[in-house]
Amino acid sequence: MRYQTGINSDRNRSIGIILANLGTPDAPDSLAVRQFLAQFLHDHRVVELHRMIWCPILHGIILRFRPRRSATAYKTIWSPAGSPLLTIARRQTDLISDYLQQKIELPVYFELGMRYGNPSIVSALNNLAERGTEQILILPLYPQYSSSTTASIYDAVANVVKSWRNLPALHIVRDYHLNEGYLNALTSSISEHWAKQGRAEHLLISFHGTPERYRQAGDPYAEQCFATATALAEKLKLSQGDWQVTFQSRFGRAAWLQPYTDESLVQLANQGVRSVDVICPGFSADCLETLEEIEIQSREIFLRSGGEKFHYIPCLNDRRDHILALGSIVEQALAGWL
Repeated sequence: MRYQTGINSDRNRSIGIILANLGTPDAPDSLAVRQFLAQFLHDHRVVELHRMIWCPILHGIILRFRPRRSATAYKTIWSPAGSPLLTIARRQTDLISDYLQQKIELPVYFELGMRYGNPSIVSALNNLAERGTEQILILPLYPQYSSSTTASIYDAVANVVKSWRNLPALHIVRDYHLNEGYLNALTSSISEHWAKQGRAEHLLISFHGTPERYRQAGDPYAEQCFATATALAEKLKLSQGDWQVTFQSRFGRAAWLQPYTDESLVQLANQGVRSVDVICPGFSADCLETLEEIEIQSREIFLRSGGEKFHYIPCLNDRRDHILALGSIVEQALAGWL
């Protein structure tokens, strides 16, 4: 998809903006999921094992069995419009384009680029190159930086432009985990939920997990997750025992960031907590990890363990305050070019 704002026709003064996210299979079936997982799990940023060790495991075991299970999970969240992540990302792109249309006089071309799957970062960059765009801003829609997400976007961009003779000016937003607009949007979403549904006894702030060895090697992701959650709790004026940070979506047998979301829900229920609210601030759009893993699986875990009320608070998605926050981040990043 391509979006243009502005009225100036000078090709050399145009700006390209790519909104980047992780991606999604093209369809909720085993073949599409297998193709998606093969691309995702082949990324050395995601799985850092030596290829001679990892590839036999990936192709001999994981890609033989996991696609069918994952396809079943995708079917539970798939809509007539397609993947929730993709449909939300398209709306975000439209709305941020509308926001910037009134603020930037230069031509601005918007592209949506997924790290894995379609539309790809490769296609987004090539579309901008065809337009002669010489200044490109990439906004990875990951509030917290991780080598397995944001750095992988860097890799994908570098792999494309390294073959270009006329290299564009590039700017990649590293993170926005303490951006005031982002934090205010999270605060408002929780407050609005409480106003409608009532406040649960405990707020679980769940982030996607990464292997513990990544943190020990210097990845700042965990630190940024805790910083986001602490700032959010302060804005909500929560007491220390009212909330906690947990990590979900672990894979394999190695230790991942802890505490784990599923185990924490069991512990809370065993401790007599009867109601929980769960929010996932690390995801800019609802996807398999929020709609299926949290809203379906985690709900079942908590209720089966003795809990009585479980509410998942949706991602910020295309909320107006979220769009304004992302638009402002882009605008600030473009300041030097404007």
